[in-house]
Amino acid sequence: MSNPGALKAKIAERGLIRAIAAHSPLSALLAEEAGFDAIWASGFELSALYGLADMSLVTMTQHLDMLRAMAGRVSLPIIADIDTGFGNAINVIHAVREYERAGAAAVVIEDKTFPKVTSLVAGGRQDLVRIEEFEGKIEAAVASRTDPGFLVIARTEALIAGLGEEEALARAAAYEAAGADMILIHSKRQTPEEIESFVRAWRGNAPLVLVPTSYPDLDEKRIRALGRIAVVIYGNHGLRAAVTAMRDAFRRIIADGSAESVSKNIASVEDIFGLQDMDAEKASERRFLK
Repeated sequence: MSNPGALKAKIAERGLIRAIAAHSPLSALLAEEAGFDAIWASGFELSALYGLADMSLVTMTQHLDMLRAMAGRVSLPIIADIDTGFGNAINVIHAVREYERAGAAAVVIEDKTFPKVTSLVAGGRQDLVRIEEFEGKIEAAVASRTDPGFLVIARTEALIAGLGEEEALARAAAYEAAGADMILIHSKRQTPEEIESFVRAWRGNAPLVLVPTSYPDLDEKRIRALGRIAVVIYGNHGLRAAVTAMRDAFRRIIADGSAESVSKNIASVEDIFGLQDMDAEKASERRFLK
């Protein structure tokens, strides 16, 4: 079970931690098995799981239910991607209380208008709220948590919206002053120079969070060399890998008229039983069913 303080403790211990997006207990278990430090409870991935666009269509209840299910199956700290906070500052108060109770170690709130549009889509609407309004959301989030180890991460989309580095730095500084524990800075450039420039120009005390989806050549060696970065989030790679693998398997079964060739190249049923803790359940049956 994830708990407040777990993420903060890992950052203090390791300096830079690696989080991977997950959208289900199964994907969270695989992330833990692989050796990641934390889970990113991704709104984008959960939206895709439902076959919906990442445009605030998935409800807080749906996202909370999935986060709670993941927290019940893995020990990794979970960073909850709560988009714009599901409304205004009053909605943020409710959200923070619920996500902390559900087992999250942190929430990330972004400074877009509600409903948001996913950041990396071409031609997407990327409208930001006023700085003062978002300061209120961060203040509300900080005031609503019960454990100071529960982290409030402010995400600025100023670079995504094309407003430039100066605006991004001003927003990040305002959000830190409002109480944010960390700043997530996002970019849709295909190369990392825009992000690297922001990191070098950042004069605040809050550590930074990066999501190098569109600029994957920014590796962890370069990230460590930049300094000031506490978390790197691999934002949607599990989902994309799963889509590739399922699409290939499904097409091969149709083409072959059989699952024979596919069965040789996919996880065994026994492997899935292991992820389901089937041996433990069988042991419980032997012990308790009378």
